[in-house]
Amino acid sequence: MENHSTATVRQPLILGNKTYHQISEDIARPIEGKASKLFKVVFVISVLLALWGVGCFAYTIGTGIGVWGNNKSVGWAWDITNFVWWVGIGHAGTLISAVLLLFRQRWRMSINRSAEAMTIFAVICAALFPVMHMGRVWVAYWVFPLPNQFGSLWVNFNSPLLWDVFAISTYFTVSLVFWYTGLIPDFATIRDRQMKPRMQRIYNILSFGWSGSAKQWSRFEEVSLVLAGLSTPLVLSVHTIVSMDFATSVIPGWHTTIFPPYFVAGAIFSGFAMVLTLLIIMRKVLNLEDYITIQHIELMNKIIIVTGSIVGVAYLTELFTSWYSGVEYEQYAFLNRATGPYWWSNWSMMTCNVITPQLFWFKKIRTSLVATFIISIFVNIGMWFERFVIIVTSLHRDYLPSSWTMFHPTFVDVGIFIGTIGIFFTCFLIFSRTFPVIALSELKTILKTTSENPKQPHH
Repeated sequence: MENHSTATVRQPLILGNKTYHQISEDIARPIEGKASKLFKVVFVISVLLALWGVGCFAYTIGTGIGVWGNNKSVGWAWDITNFVWWVGIGHAGTLISAVLLLFRQRWRMSINRSAEAMTIFAVICAALFPVMHMGRVWVAYWVFPLPNQFGSLWVNFNSPLLWDVFAISTYFTVSLVFWYTGLIPDFATIRDRQMKPRMQRIYNILSFGWSGSAKQWSRFEEVSLVLAGLSTPLVLSVHTIVSMDFATSVIPGWHTTIFPPYFVAGAIFSGFAMVLTLLIIMRKVLNLEDYITIQHIELMNKIIIVTGSIVGVAYLTELFTSWYSGVEYEQYAFLNRATGPYWWSNWSMMTCNVITPQLFWFKKIRTSLVATFIISIFVNIGMWFERFVIIVTSLHRDYLPSSWTMFHPTFVDVGIFIGTIGIFFTCFLIFSRTFPVIALSELKTILKTTSENPKQPHH
């Protein structure tokens, strides 16, 4: 006789003795029901921020990049800081979905859908910045190798920024296909629950007429695994390439070999923090406490401890390398970061990224929703400051003291950044009202083994 004590040893991932029908009911409720007052308030705020951002974008295109605070020494500033920050946030979605799927982790099932959606919206926000930074948005198509009137000449095709174009478009495409593939069976469930013929037709088109036959399921699982296998190297490659934009230059503070692994760890770190920020709000607004449990939040906090510690080690490694190299320019770059005019951003980064995540070693903090929410926001702020420190403090003190300068963001810089946050949240809120935010069909596969109900046979 086998001892079936899974439910007692492991904490259940689905609370509240659910049946299969109840899962469908709970997850379809946000799509079928009326929007709550809280949802409407948050949505209106997001749309207003997004519109403000669009206004600032239009003003920049109409007037020119001079409306930003960039200057002769600090040619990259807020715009590229925001770009790297958004790409980093986009990392957790593919990691949660692809890597944890390959490792057969069941706890990913309640959070992967929202994380993947977050990836897609974050990458869209990220892509806006390099396009804007070109100055001439109308020739943005030059970054793609299209047949053109230049013949064999091409516009600066050696620029490392061009690697970003290919890395991000590949990452975006694979993430989109991966996300959509997972949605197909769930769209069919929503379709079968619809009363209005028009909505039925829309969801039928979205689900490609899914019928749920054994052949379809086996193909669905095969495709998911193949896409997960494709996405996993992308998690590592995309931020490695973003880091190469810096590491291939000769600027003190940038020209270092630790950047690729350090950027990847930082991206996963900030991505998981953003997933937590969103999930804690969403489980409350959409009443999903039984599916996104404290257990899920605790497991994600453990990943934040690991990646946060890697980032902390990377900071120390950078300091050690600059000291050990004996290059006075490198040493000055780091001394200037810690004690120069931007010292506050360096210490904000250290506090938010290295010290606050270490609080998660305490189980009480790791399992507290309020503490997790506050720390996740701190991490996001800290990771923004990290990018700001790397970019601005390395550029504003040049080799030539005559070109030393300070960077001050203008209202347009701030407006565009806040606007992208508005665009991101607007997209996410629309997603939560039209698509199932939790992978319904996947969740049902683990109901018998991970629910609270001990009466169900564990065969």
